[in-house]
Amino acid sequence: MTVRVCVVGHPAAYSRSPLLHGYWIARHGIDGSYGREDVPPEVAPGFFAALATRYDGCNVTAPNKEIAFRAVDVADATAQRLEAVNTIWFETGRMVGGNTDSYGFMANLDSGAPGWAADRPVLVLGAGGAARAIVHGLLERGVPRLDLANRTLSRAAALADLFGPRVRPVAWDAIAAPLREAGLVVNTTSLGMKGHDPLEIDLDAARPDAVVTDAVYVPLETPFLKAAKARGLATVDGLGMLLHQAVPGFARWFGVQPEVDAGLRALIVADLRAKGQLEA
Repeated sequence: MTVRVCVVGHPAAYSRSPLLHGYWIARHGIDGSYGREDVPPEVAPGFFAALATRYDGCNVTAPNKEIAFRAVDVADATAQRLEAVNTIWFETGRMVGGNTDSYGFMANLDSGAPGWAADRPVLVLGAGGAARAIVHGLLERGVPRLDLANRTLSRAAALADLFGPRVRPVAWDAIAAPLREAGLVVNTTSLGMKGHDPLEIDLDAARPDAVVTDAVYVPLETPFLKAAKARGLATVDGLGMLLHQAVPGFARWFGVQPEVDAGLRALIVADLRAKGQLEA
């Protein structure tokens, strides 16, 4: 029986999930399909209520992750912590929701910077949805302290209150001090994304062995990562987070643990270039 899965979002046309899951379906010779469903938030509750009549599961992207969290019968621990679901499957008739964004970030970091120092403080820039998932993943890994900087300090403070005393809110103009101690620096803002202003942070104070990573992957090498490389720092781009976050869902739906390999990355990079989002 064909396993049918889709991605649910609004708009959904931009999602590369069908492309990357299609790569794994073909690679493993699976009788399965992965499509797109453009679902505005006002009709999303009804769509999720009827999901089992059309699909065996789905991915969920903006702006429907919080709606999906409220729609599922059971949510895993990470989804409960983040109050957002990006992966849905069925178990014994129940609709189950999970969140793999933290997993995707951590797997990408482990792959791109093996042996990064989890015993040192971390500096995270931004306090939005991406920051929430990334902070969760880093705290689960055991980082001793996480400094969270945001242009609106109250948003950083609210996120710090959610996660507890290991997270410290930091004013945007006070980044220099935590930067000197950080073993890892993470940009979760949209600054540096194509069409946005660059992220301008003076990295001269950074430790020479610090790792710098960016959740942005268009462009693959953001101005922030370029500045880090010029400083001689190790860097990890954001594309791997997209690729790795897809692994747990595919394994649940299709019963095969897929691999994030060079072929998959090349496929997504080629698609980004074909759509004019990366330089040729």
